[in-house]
Amino acid sequence: MEKPLVSGIALDKNQARVSLVGVKDRPGIASDIFTKLSNNNVNIDMIIQNVGNDGKANIDFTVPVGDLNDAKRVMDTFVKEAEVDEASYDENICKVSIVGVGMKSHTGVAAKAFSTMAKENININMISTSEIKVSMVIDEKYAELAVRSLHAAYELDK
Repeated sequence: MEKPLVSGIALDKNQARVSLVGVKDRPGIASDIFTKLSNNNVNIDMIIQNVGNDGKANIDFTVPVGDLNDAKRVMDTFVKEAEVDEASYDENICKVSIVGVGMKSHTGVAAKAFSTMAKENININMISTSEIKVSMVIDEKYAELAVRSLHAAYELDK
């Protein structure tokens, strides 16, 4: 019997987004940031990094809302040391994920999730994937709509 492409939808409203702009693009900067966060017991979930302009990068990541104040304190040290130009925070986000072991052998599963979000006019702020999961960070006000729409798109209501 073939495994379903998507077997479930998960919603996590206990997330906050940390956005670092103008991170010095040097070997070890990510290690320094995430080691210091770890040393302060800040749990990290999704991480996105891209190289910006003028030798600087941008890094976004999510943390549980309860860890946000500790994350802010740590990020303030990197801003003060001029390793990061600016840090901003967003508590009004959530993570919605589609999960299923059948995803690793089929194409178009992520595309369907992204199309579903687009049809509902829900902007995706961050994306993270693995063999069996696609997670999207969206504005929290769209949480229930996203879950309902994804359930319908993958026919999980049947």
